[in-house]
Amino acid sequence: MQGDGMTESVDWLGHPVLCHECRHEPMHREGRCRRGLSCVRDRRARRVDRFFRENGGMADGYLDHPYFEVRAIAARFCSLFRLPPLLRDPEPEVRAAAAARLPVIRLEALVHDPDRRVRVVVASKMTGRALLRFLDDPDWFVRLVTVRRLPADLLPAALHDVEPDIRRWVARRLPPAQLWRIKTDPEPTVRRCAAERATAGCLEALAHDPDIRVRYAAIERLPRRALDAFVDDDETIIRELVLRRLSDASEREDDHGTGT
Repeated sequence: MQGDGMTESVDWLGHPVLCHECRHEPMHREGRCRRGLSCVRDRRARRVDRFFRENGGMADGYLDHPYFEVRAIAARFCSLFRLPPLLRDPEPEVRAAAAARLPVIRLEALVHDPDRRVRVVVASKMTGRALLRFLDDPDWFVRLVTVRRLPADLLPAALHDVEPDIRRWVARRLPPAQLWRIKTDPEPTVRRCAAERATAGCLEALAHDPDIRVRYAAIERLPRRALDAFVDDDETIIRELVLRRLSDASEREDDHGTGT
C-alpha cells in the first residue's frame, strides 16, 4: 500500500500514472513529487493538493489544465494576479476557489452565480449592508450563511424567511430587546429560541405560549415575582418547574437571612 493508503495511481482519464512518462520526472528523482502521495497527474485531489503545497511555484502553470479539480486546487496556490480570469471558469469549484482568495471588490459579478457553492463563498466574504441582497437568494444555505454574518441591526430583514432554521438563527442573534418580533412566529422552535434570550415583557408573553416547550423555556427565566401565576398550571412539568424555582429562591433567601 502506497503513500496515503491508496494503491491506485491513475490520472483523471483513468490511465495509470507512470513517472518515467511525466515531464516532472526530474522532480521525482529529487523527491519533490511521489507517485501515490504527491502527484499533479493523479486524479485524487488530496495528492494534487499535496503536490502544490510542496511545489507552490508551479501552480500558475496549471490554471488551464483540462481537469477542473487540478485547476481548482492550483487556484489555492497560484499568484493572486492570475485569479481574475478563473472567475469565468465553467466549473463552480474553480470559481469558488478563486473567489475565496480575491478581495470582495472583485466578486460583484458572482453575487448571482448559478452555483450555490460560489454564492456561499461570496456571501461569506461580504459584510454589512452588502449582505442584504443574499436574503433573497433561492438557496436556503446561502441565506443561512448570510444571517449568521449579518450585523444584528439588519437581522429583522430575515424575520419572515420561509425556512425555520434561518429564523432560529435570527432568534439566536437578534438583540434581546428586539425578540418581541418573534413571539408570534408560526414555528415553536423559533419562539423557544426567543424565550431563551428575551427580556421581561416578551418573556412573560411567551410564558403563555400554546407550545409547552416555549412555555417551559420562558418560565425557566421568569423573574421570581411572576412565578406564582403558574403554580397551578395544567401541565405537571410546568408545576414542577415552578415549585422547584420557588423552593430554590426560598432557600437562597433563608441562607442570606442567616448569614450562611
